[in-house]
Amino acid sequence: MKKLPFPRLTAAGTTVAITLFFAAACKKENEKGLQPITTNNAAVKPITTKTVTKTGGMSVCYVEVNSNSLLNTGKYTLTTGGQQLFDIAIIFAANINYNTTTHQAVLSNNTNVSNVLVNKATQIVPLQNKGMKVLLSILGNHQGAGICNFTSRTAARAFAKQCADTVAYYGLDGIDFDDEYAEYGNNGTTQPNDSSFVMLVDELRKLMPSKIISFYYYGPAASRLSYGGKKVGDLVNYSWNAIYGTYSVPNVAGLPKSNLAPAAVDIQSTSQSTANSLATQTKNNGYGVYLWYNLTSTDKHTYFSGVSNILYGSSVTYTP
Repeated sequence: MKKLPFPRLTAAGTTVAITLFFAAACKKENEKGLQPITTNNAAVKPITTKTVTKTGGMSVCYVEVNSNSLLNTGKYTLTTGGQQLFDIAIIFAANINYNTTTHQAVLSNNTNVSNVLVNKATQIVPLQNKGMKVLLSILGNHQGAGICNFTSRTAARAFAKQCADTVAYYGLDGIDFDDEYAEYGNNGTTQPNDSSFVMLVDELRKLMPSKIISFYYYGPAASRLSYGGKKVGDLVNYSWNAIYGTYSVPNVAGLPKSNLAPAAVDIQSTSQSTANSLATQTKNNGYGVYLWYNLTSTDKHTYFSGVSNILYGSSVTYTP
């Protein structure tokens, strides 16, 4: 089943200008005034946040940061109660690149993603101070490397460490995995296997025991969610439907209804009536997450209010 029109490909297709070779290129990072990245980096301080609670479940929003500000997610609150509409904002997106010399997967950020991360004090912390969580989405980049073709636990652990180091260094709240655009087989890479994604999230969970790991339910990884007695659903926090404008429950064994989003909306193309209908199904069927994609700078509080009134019993207020 194909996605509806808006091209999530945008972030993956952008020329990669800044690549983080965590083990081999700390010198390059240092030239930019950054310190070598480690999960125990003392420079990362705990963030004081407001406690945000609202009945009716969570709202999660992807932002294409190549063309839009992540800060737009913080402009919407419930008119009744004042809580943030969006509980999780996701930076879309970092990439999995393939180093043809070392034959290793490398976490890479294009210029726009890097700008968000480097300017975390003005782009990420303000959202966290409102009680929101900020995740970094990671997907393939047409080079043959992806979350589903690690051939050893050592390789999976090495990439997991790059993810965990990025979360620690930039003060993020977690990682979102998206198995798109890898084009498995390119550059002589292997095809998807049954153990890869399970090993990856298993190793990342060990490195990030208290952070969020989410899964965009799509691609080869969606049918490879258990291996060796372990289940992805026991290791990740959330999973959401990837087909915008539809209602489909992600089949991730181990995750309760409260952590699943069967409803997915493209803010720019899903009609108000469809968005409202998906919200009604979400509420009536007892699911706890509603997924939004492609928030821009345009005031959409009327559109959001249609869904919010159903999920939260409140309209939405926009504060520029």
